[in-house]
Amino acid sequence: MKQKITVLGSTGSIGTNTLDVAARHPDQYEIFALSAATQVDLMLRQCAQFKPQFAVMASAPHGQQLAEKIRQNGLKTQVLQQQDALEVIASHPDVDAVMGAIVGAAGLAPCLAAARAGKRLLLANKEALVVGGALFMDTVKRHGATLLPIDSEHSAIFQCLPEDSGTWAERVDSLLLTASGGPFRQRDPATLSDITPEQACSHPNFSMGRKISVDSATMMNKALEVIEARWLFDMAPEKIKVVIHPQQIVHSMVQFRDSSVLAQLGTPDMRVPIACGLAWPRRIESGAPVLDFAKLAALTFEEADARRFPGLHLSWQALRAPEGTTTVLNAANEVAVAAFLERRLSFDRIHAVNLQTLESVQPGAVNSLEDLMALDARARESAAAVARLWVR
Repeated sequence: MKQKITVLGSTGSIGTNTLDVAARHPDQYEIFALSAATQVDLMLRQCAQFKPQFAVMASAPHGQQLAEKIRQNGLKTQVLQQQDALEVIASHPDVDAVMGAIVGAAGLAPCLAAARAGKRLLLANKEALVVGGALFMDTVKRHGATLLPIDSEHSAIFQCLPEDSGTWAERVDSLLLTASGGPFRQRDPATLSDITPEQACSHPNFSMGRKISVDSATMMNKALEVIEARWLFDMAPEKIKVVIHPQQIVHSMVQFRDSSVLAQLGTPDMRVPIACGLAWPRRIESGAPVLDFAKLAALTFEEADARRFPGLHLSWQALRAPEGTTTVLNAANEVAVAAFLERRLSFDRIHAVNLQTLESVQPGAVNSLEDLMALDARARESAAAVARLWVR
């Protein structure tokens, strides 16, 4: 039987790589539904190739454009345009697995819908756990969903941990997340204010979206991954560490109580963790090049410089604070990065906006998705006000 897959965020880098892996195994996977934000023409090409039953665009105008182009091209894909369309395609009874690859807090609601429906959820949207945390994991457990991490670092840790999660606490000493250090790993911190969006989006190893690329450059992506790891693996924050590994061959490591370390290695290609998630516990061909140890250069590791990457350390600070603080941090960062990409905020002020927002927004009780979204909106409003103070 073919697995029917919904891909949330199909036109982004994770989404397109997911479709690439699935296309290599047409006897095993069928694309049931796709969603995207604004790339109508790319979505049209994906609908023509994979013939999904449903497609969803983030806005009504883009949805109307896609529906018209689908009609003109004689395709049978139905474009859903109701308010809860993403939740519909994530929880549809015919769907076996959902790739959650929408960037930002917008991916939380459909991922929660997939979890409530007991789906196999391949999670590339780290914000679902950064924002949702306890609520998200409780939903996964209560409804019997299967949660598989797709971020290369968390996939690596997942592959290195014992299959019996009940033994993790007694056997694991620490989780070691690796980070490339981004394009400014060796740059003088005093010059960070001069960085342009184009420079920040030039990742040394991966081709990624603009927001994720900026997060990599500030190391906020790693701060969010620390928070994500805390919830994915139910680990105390102090047991999660970050080490810079510029080559990104070692994707992450687990250190055990006896001081032994297990690491997952591979070429820096997102199709590897995607293939792992799609087929687990089996293994399938991903399309990624094989690691050639004979040609491998030296593997190096460094500590993260707190002066160059101050945002990284906000993760542990937020995890020690009241529940909901990580929601505030994520919202502030999304606002600050957007302002930087629009050239309204200098690169070095992204951290300033995040820090000041954390200091000014105190989370209240967080018991539902509605509570989280209200807190997210309040944090965004505060971050926008702070960013205006730093306007260039």
